[in-house]
This record gives sequence, structure tokens and C-alpha cells, in this order.
Amino acid sequence: MLCILTGAIVSAQDINYIDEVVWVVGDEAILRSDIEMTRMQAEQEGVKWDGDPDCRIPEQLAVQKLFLNQAAIDSIEVTESEIMQGVDQQINAWIQMVGSKEKLEEYRKQSVTQMRSDLHDEFKNRELIQRMRRKLVENVKVTPADVKEYFRDQPQDSVPMVPTTVEVQIITMQPRIPIDEINRVKDRLRDFTDRVQSGRTSFSTLARMYSEDPGSAAQGGELGFTGRGMLDPNFASVAFNLSDPKKISKIVESEYGFHIIQLIEKRGDKINCRHILMKPRVAQSDIDSTMVHMQKLTDDLNAKKFEFDDVVALLSDDKDTKNNRGLMSNNSENGRTSRFEMKDLPTEVARQIETLSVDQVSKPFTMVNARGKTVCAIVKLKSRTPAHRATIQEDFQVLSNVVLNKRREDTIKEWVKNKIKTTYVKMDDRYKNCNFEYEGWVK
Repeated sequence: MLCILTGAIVSAQDINYIDEVVWVVGDEAILRSDIEMTRMQAEQEGVKWDGDPDCRIPEQLAVQKLFLNQAAIDSIEVTESEIMQGVDQQINAWIQMVGSKEKLEEYRKQSVTQMRSDLHDEFKNRELIQRMRRKLVENVKVTPADVKEYFRDQPQDSVPMVPTTVEVQIITMQPRIPIDEINRVKDRLRDFTDRVQSGRTSFSTLARMYSEDPGSAAQGGELGFTGRGMLDPNFASVAFNLSDPKKISKIVESEYGFHIIQLIEKRGDKINCRHILMKPRVAQSDIDSTMVHMQKLTDDLNAKKFEFDDVVALLSDDKDTKNNRGLMSNNSENGRTSRFEMKDLPTEVARQIETLSVDQVSKPFTMVNARGKTVCAIVKLKSRTPAHRATIQEDFQVLSNVVLNKRREDTIKEWVKNKIKTTYVKMDDRYKNCNFEYEGWVK
């Protein structure tokens, strides 16, 4: 059993005693080992508890059981593909922490396969809890009047500080890929198709070995049930026309690379399929050539020979920003904005922006875009707003988010209070004198 709420590496091997059930919430048990592992992880992460950890930790776990119980009632689901993708991301993060897969297995005294098995239910439950919380607050809204009223009587030092934010415009160019390289990738995919259809190997085995889609390769290329709108249009057009699970699709080009697809099952307006993605390699000589071209472009832009907005429309390959004058968009949980804190920018972009003056264009640099492709880029610093105390006039969205998050927190707390009243709870006598955050645990 593992605890992975934040990413610390804690295992059941670190706990040495006979386990026991200490709480029951509904029909879910909380074990002593659950509490101790959460405590050890919190210590690793430097978490400070608001109150006695011996009481707050089991209460936190009990609240999680309430969310899981409601998620089951409301038929909230997490697909197997989503679980495996999340587990793989966690294991990859651990590998980066310790340096290699072998070092992680030595430290954990487990194979990566065993770790995946242990992490499966933990990740599933964490995702169910998050989705249940989002559902509980999906209808919570605030109006401008609510925001003004909330901050009208707040002391100045309780108004949040807004960190330095920037607006950034970007132009990207993808280096030319020779036709020989494209043909090499297509020949490889044709070979995979022949091997599957001749029965020499399975599609899922080839996907695990060769697919360059990190989100699905470990699951044998399986994507899970997905609607047409969630897929690349070219990919969706071919995938949704498949009817025979024994057949392999023709080669499909998407904005991510080249694919072959195998149908697993159709269910209503959703499809579950496997795919193998291969990406043509970009030669360094082609990168160098594109960088030379972009350096000339940077010099001309800084010399004011052209307007950045005009060059975006003519030359940029970035589909996400091209129709918005190159202006990058920050999609946060509280909405979409053009303003970024430096920590929220892609690392390569932040490195360039840090030294630019407003309206200055950077030197060209390379980066991997959201579709996993190496591109050459230049950026322009459109604006920089220094850190300051938020005001209604200048930072309404920031203050609106503060009020919205407070309303959401209050809504969830009220739901927990009411849920406790209607849920069977039994706890070991040692916890009955605890000063809990919520009333009603002791029946």
C-alpha cells in the first residue's frame, strides 16, 4: 500500500506493526497503516497540521471516504486509461527524483510493475475525490456585486498581493522535415501493420515497445472511450470509420505525427481504440537553418522594419496563438487570461522573457511545443505589470477568484457537515475525545 497524495515515496515496508481498523466510514475502513503513511508523507513534505495530527489525519481520511461514497452514488467514473496514465506520470516523477528506474526499484525494493499495481487504487480514489469536489461546486458563481461587497470592509493588508505578471506574444516555425524521413516513418508503420495482420505479434505489444505517445504507450496504445471532439480531426475521421477490430487503419497524419489505429469498441458517440504514434525526426541542420532565418527576423523586428502582429499572421506555425496576434493564453482553473506569472510560462519562454524590455523581441530559441514537436521560436514581451496590492479596477479577476474559491470552500464544508449526519461512522475509542474540525463524527 502506498500514499501518493503529493509525490513523496512512502511504502508499507516503512511501517512495522500489526495493522488494524481504527475508523469505519459508511462501508469503508480506515487502517492504522493509512494514518501512519499519511503522517510520514506529511513529514517528508513539511506539511503543518492545523491541530493535533493524531486527530486531524484520520479525520482527513474520513472526509475522503465521504467523497468516495458520494462519487459511487453519483456514478462518477475514472477510466482505466486515465488511471494508468496518472500512475505512469507518478512513477516517472519518482524516477527523476532518484535518478533511474533501477535506483527506484532498489530504493522501493519493488519492481516498477509492482509499484503500478500498488498505485492503481490510490490514484483512482484521488481522481474520484477531485471529480466529486468539482461536481459539488460546479454551480457556485459570484457576481461583480458579490466581489465588491466582500472586499468593501476588508482591511488593506488582507487584500491579496498580485505577483508580477507578463503578456507574451510568440512566433514559432517548425523546421522542414525531409521527405526521406517521412517515408522512413511510414515504412515503419507499414511494417507494424504487416506484423499484426500476419499474427506475428499483437498491436498492443508493438505500441508498448515503439509508440511515441507517452500517455498511451504503457497501456498498449489504448486511449479509453473518447468522444470525437477530444481527438485530432484527421485521427477522429479515420478512427470513427473503423468497424472491424481485426483490421488496422491506413496511416493517418495528425498534428502530432503519423499513426496507425486499431478499433477496440464503439459505445454510443464514443470510441475506444489503440494507436501507435511515430514522429519524424528533425535534423540538426534543418534546425540550424531555421534558426538563422529567425535571427534575421528578430533583427528586423527590433529595428521596427515589420510589425510583430503582421509577421505572426504571415509566418507563425503556432495554431494556438496565430489567430490572436501571437498572444499566449494562460488556461488556469479559474479561467482563461493572457497574463502569466513567470512560473506559469514554459521554461524556455520564461528564460527569454526574464531579460527582455517591453516591446523587445528575443533571440531565437528551440522548444518542444504542446504537441511534442521541436520548433524554433521568438517571443516579444508585450507588457509587464509589477507586483502590487490588488484593486477592483485593475485586478477584478484576481479578486473574483478569491471570492469564488471562498464560496466553493464554504459549499464543500457545508456538504461535509450534512454528509456526516447521514453516514454510519464508527471509530476506535482513542479518537472520541479529539477536537475535530467537523462536528458529528462521534455518534
